[in-house]
Amino acid sequence: MTKVDIISGFLGAGKTTFIKKMIDEVYKGENVVLIENEFGEVGIDGGFLKDAGITISELNSGCICCTLVGDFAKNLKEVLETYHPDRIIIEPSGVGKLSDVMTSVIDLEESHDVKVNALVTVVNALKASKQMKAFGEFFNNQIEYATTVVLSRSQKATSDQLEFCVKKIQELNPKAAIITTAWDELPGENILKVIEGQDNLEFKLMAEAKHKEHEHEHHHDHEHDHDHDHDHEHHHDHDHDHHHDHEHHDHHHEHDENCTCGCHDHHHHHADDVFTSWGKETPHVFERDTIENALKAFVETEDYGDILRAKGMVPSTDGTWIYFDLVDGEYEIREGEPDYTGRLVVIGPDIDEHQLEELFGLN
Repeated sequence: MTKVDIISGFLGAGKTTFIKKMIDEVYKGENVVLIENEFGEVGIDGGFLKDAGITISELNSGCICCTLVGDFAKNLKEVLETYHPDRIIIEPSGVGKLSDVMTSVIDLEESHDVKVNALVTVVNALKASKQMKAFGEFFNNQIEYATTVVLSRSQKATSDQLEFCVKKIQELNPKAAIITTAWDELPGENILKVIEGQDNLEFKLMAEAKHKEHEHEHHHDHEHDHDHDHDHEHHHDHDHDHHHDHEHHDHHHEHDENCTCGCHDHHHHHADDVFTSWGKETPHVFERDTIENALKAFVETEDYGDILRAKGMVPSTDGTWIYFDLVDGEYEIREGEPDYTGRLVVIGPDIDEHQLEELFGLN
């Protein structure tokens, strides 16, 4: 299987620098082919990439993502059949549409052992809002179809500029991961996890919560009369999740075939129905007291509902990164390594996202 990473970005955003970092730090052991195109110009960036032992297939006769989609697809087939690479990195023209390049690769998935792996758009944090207005559809398309947006020049932007930039990007694409931490501060391995979709904190915590509920439910089922073994087996075939609030049911009565206590699998609720999660990715810089006060409120009060789990890693006003974790009514706060952006997740049955945004000072 050949992975295809499409690294797009408007002219001058820093695509080539980003690609070089990933090649130097993460892709060294792979057979990598870079396909680049700079809208009909000579590929001036090809030299230093060749020095890294990467095969360059330059398409400098036109824009691969609009006028030459057909030729691009033909060239891509040749690359696959000639080099059998582990990974192809496509660096489209800065004035093209990410969706066109992506479509060409998807078309090849039916006939070749290839898959679209990462859709990355590099955005200059200092120029994003101006470029959105000036170049409209072409610029916005690259953000709308990205699974990860990497901000360049973020170390030169103020906190307000970064937050405004992230807000604008999220309006176009609320699902994309946005790397706001300067990439010089992040190991390539960390970035790879993000762009390949392996580092979704909210997904991980929800999966963890469901797993705990499944274990709890499994234990609970064993307490039932063994006359219901057929129900027990049926339940595990379907891997249903039990309502976390089952302790409110009265389980001391006798069970019979008409039992409706909610214990058996056909009455179970899925954890999706029980837990809701609030996840936020933001470059906002936090006071340690803000984080500590929020966690205390979760543990000591019910003002924000029944908070089952909270976790995050965020930049601090003192220049460090704050990592926090709340589980089973206890929390810890520690210092950690920079993450790709600030991230917070809170999980519980009744969550008011506006209240949480106020609590964390994000409104």
